Parts: sequence; C-alpha cells; structure tokens
Amino acid sequence: MTGTLPTPLAPLVQRFFTKRLAGQLGASANTIASYRDSFRLLVNFAEARCGKAPEDMDVADIDIDLVADFLEHLETERGNSVQSRNLRLAAIRSFFGHVAASEPQVLHHCQKILQLPGKRHDKATVTWLTEDEIKALVAAPDLATWYGRRDRALLALAAQAGLRVSELTGLRIRDVELGTGAHVRCHGKGRKDRATPLRSDTVKILEAWIDERGGPENAPLFPSNRGGPLSRDAVERLVARHCRTASKTCPSLGEKKVTPHSLRHGAAMALLHEGVGCTVIALWLGHESVETTQIYLHEDLRLKEKAMERTRPVDVKSGRFKPDDTLLAFLKSL
Repeated sequence: MTGTLPTPLAPLVQRFFTKRLAGQLGASANTIASYRDSFRLLVNFAEARCGKAPEDMDVADIDIDLVADFLEHLETERGNSVQSRNLRLAAIRSFFGHVAASEPQVLHHCQKILQLPGKRHDKATVTWLTEDEIKALVAAPDLATWYGRRDRALLALAAQAGLRVSELTGLRIRDVELGTGAHVRCHGKGRKDRATPLRSDTVKILEAWIDERGGPENAPLFPSNRGGPLSRDAVERLVARHCRTASKTCPSLGEKKVTPHSLRHGAAMALLHEGVGCTVIALWLGHESVETTQIYLHEDLRLKEKAMERTRPVDVKSGRFKPDDTLLAFLKSL
C-alpha cells in the first residue's frame, strides 16, 4: 500500500452497515447482527496484532495475511466450527467487495482478500423427528400451566408448518388465520413472505391458545413472561426441556440432539413421506433453492428403501449373451 493515500477504516465500516446492508440491500436484522459480530471479532484481533485503536486503523491494516490468521484463530483458539469460520469470511468478503467498488485506490488490496477461499467441510447429518417423536414432544408440556399451553401451541405449529425460530418468534396474532383456508403468514429468510396451510388439529390448538392469550392483533403470538416476543434462546431452552420430558415415554428422543430446527426437518420429512414433491416442499419451507430441499432425500433411509423396491431385478439367471449356433440360426430363419 506504499504510495497510496490513507483510507480510514472506520467510516467505511459505518457506511457499509448503514448504507449498504441496511439501505441498499435491505439485509435482515439477523444478517446485520451476524456481520456486526464478525467485525467486532476482526477489529479486536487486528487491534491486538497492530497495536492501533480501531478508530485509527486504515484499510491497509486489514491485509490478506491478517485475515487468514484471523480465520485460523477462530478455529484453533476460539473453537469455532468451519461453518462459523466461513460465515465470518463471507462478512469480510462482502465488506471488501463494497470497498473495492467505491474506493479504487485500494482495489488491488481488496482483491487479494476477496480471493481467500471458503474452507471445505463435512456436511452434518440432518436430525429430524419421526411422527411418534413429534407427538410425544407436543404432548410433553404441562397443560395445567399458562406456559405449558403456550409451549404446546408453539411446538404444534413449529412441527406442522416447519417454521424457522426467527419466524416463530416474529409471529403476531394477526398472522394466524383460523377460518376457512386456515393458514399462518410469516416474514421469512431473505425478507420473503409466505403463507403455510394449517391442519385441523393444529387449528384447534391455536384457537384455544389465542382465546386464552387475548390482546391486540399486533401482539406477539407467543409472548414471554414480560409480554414481549420470545428470544431464540428461550425457544431452544423450552424445546430441550420438553424433549427431556417426552423422552420418558419416547426413548428415541433421548438419543437425538433435538433443536427447534429438528421440528422443521420433521415437517419436511412428513411431507416427503406423503409423496409431496421437492418443489412444493421448498415453497412450504421458504427455501431459496430446491437443491436445499434435496438434503432430505439423501437423509431418509425409508425413501431409499422404497426406491430399491421399485428397482428390484426380476428372478432370472444372470449370464453373458451368446449368439445362436449358425446351423440353428439357419433353421430358425426358415
């Protein structure tokens, strides 16, 4: 970077978050929070390495060697997974791509960082719940308490509609339609809105809960004890708690690492077993691509067994083809 004018880092970071992410891209709150955490970690690492306060740093201080060491630091010292490491790198790439387009004097510097590759990793298997496991989990909350009735409604909706945690916690009472054509509307990943139909059993549970819950239409559907929406951690804790209870009657639950996302996977598997195509399931779950939905095809052994049944060979002897004897061939042709 010798010979180039200084390019202060702080104003570029501020512009990236306020104008680029929030303004031009309309990034979700979750995306902004993830990028924010990535830059907090990166800047703290750079401060320890360079000895400069973050507000005094120049773009040149965050070079390819520092970023590579930072990514290594995430895995070896912070114990982050490869997936987390790649998410941090995606945030850094996004920032330097923006800087490269707006600050030509540091274009070459930015291009070096943009060439850093994501790290390959083994894909984790999908943990999903069977129909019996879902029934046991939904039945686990204590219906004698307000919290238990709330949790049953949340679990039933999550298991049937396959909503993400952020979609569940963002629901308002007005988002649930329980009349003819009952459905739930949610604002999903990528700022996409979608409507998911509801079964009669889920409608019955939600009707009872909404009658008890009361409140204005814009109130959270599943409130905390303070009246605000549940946090992600709160949903994870309640799923884990009820899973422990349910494992007493359904031992297979105790053998799985069950998270709120396991309910989403279970909803997808249930649709697959009913013969619903991947394209429809992708729309149901709000997937960006059908390729994302196809992970369920790879994970379910029962679907593979059904495919094998359809391709079972006929009961004939195997062998190599032999042409007819020339004399027999002649006689056969007469």
